[in-house]
Amino acid sequence: MRDIAVVGFAQTPCVRETDGTTNGVEMLVPIFHEVLGSLGLTKSDIGFWCSGSSDYLAGRAFSFVSAVDAIGAFPPIAESHVEMDAAWALYEAWVKLLCGEVDTALVYGFGKSSAGQLRRVMAMQLDPYVVTPLWPDSIGLAGIQARMGIEAGLWDERAMASVAAQSRAAAQSNPLAQLSGTFGVDELLASDYVADPLRRHDCAPITDGAATIVLAAGDRARELCERPAWITGFEHRVDSPSFGARDLLTSPSTVAAGKAAGAEGVEVAELHAPFTHQEILLRQALGLGDISVNPSGGVLAGNPMFAAGLARIGEAARRVHDGSASKVLGHATSGPLLQQNLVCVMEGRD
Repeated sequence: MRDIAVVGFAQTPCVRETDGTTNGVEMLVPIFHEVLGSLGLTKSDIGFWCSGSSDYLAGRAFSFVSAVDAIGAFPPIAESHVEMDAAWALYEAWVKLLCGEVDTALVYGFGKSSAGQLRRVMAMQLDPYVVTPLWPDSIGLAGIQARMGIEAGLWDERAMASVAAQSRAAAQSNPLAQLSGTFGVDELLASDYVADPLRRHDCAPITDGAATIVLAAGDRARELCERPAWITGFEHRVDSPSFGARDLLTSPSTVAAGKAAGAEGVEVAELHAPFTHQEILLRQALGLGDISVNPSGGVLAGNPMFAAGLARIGEAARRVHDGSASKVLGHATSGPLLQQNLVCVMEGRD
């Protein structure tokens, strides 16, 4: 297998609302310039482009085709797309490089969550026959999962608030975060419920934003980056979409993906956990001990739909690039209540 690494990463500021269109062009152009400029590349140096977004979220058909305007009409490109978080677009690009067809790839994801009714949009991914007609929103479903975990003794509201407090504190060092600050656990627990037992701090905020990653293979990666984040394990697995057919208090797909990717011994992990109790669940599923989790603040500090999972991999890779960690893990999730999970393990080589 070819050696493939993350060599570049950029993302937009995580904000509550942007003025741009839902095709993401206004968000993508600046970060394309940033990531390509940092590597000394031009668009013609990229062998493959792959994106992740959602036409449902954009409210238009083939919104990803309009997003290609951010790349430009010339020179011609080889391009693909996934209708989900761009972390899965990264997987497709990784496979493309493994096949030896290209030596470089640029992956991007974008979402304008403020454009419509996000909770209603997310309900459309549920079972179309027996669940979607009830229109349960994502926060209500997560509240059921959180309550089940509390009653099973797996976590409590104080543990959930502690996750939120740590996320806000970590995000203070991230200038692109949407939410940050120092909050005491007791202070957070004094706030009102949004969907019992979830409070506002337990839920990732509605966020507009985009992210991009550049992959390169072998010697090309070494030319572009002083300390590439070499991908040593990359796997994604899926659980049943039926809530009654799976245990909501664990995540078999995360367990399987983590084992297949070689998650043992990681020093830093960026977890795509849209709710506080899900970070606790994911830590258990991946067997993460006393390590640094979400030093960027995670999605509780900014959750750009369809780019947040890709950003977790990029944030993890940054720890390898700057030499602060030798083995890191980036995680992404898709579907309701952690239905599908992806794990990317990266290492630095001295």
